[in-house]
Amino acid sequence: MKRVVNISKNAAEAQEWDIKQHLSLSVEERQAAAHTLKERVYGKNSPDIREAERNK
Repeated sequence: MKRVVNISKNAAEAQEWDIKQHLSLSVEERQAAAHTLKERVYGKNSPDIREAERNK
């Protein structure tokens, strides 16, 4: 994902721009971002939660 910089005049303008950026992402971009965050938090070899729920 390409990094984009925006300089806002106030917090409300920054929040509005952030929301517009999130809405403009495609499904693939959202999934890629979620995957990147999951790897950062849980590591590359994290267990699949769906498998853990099935084994109960």
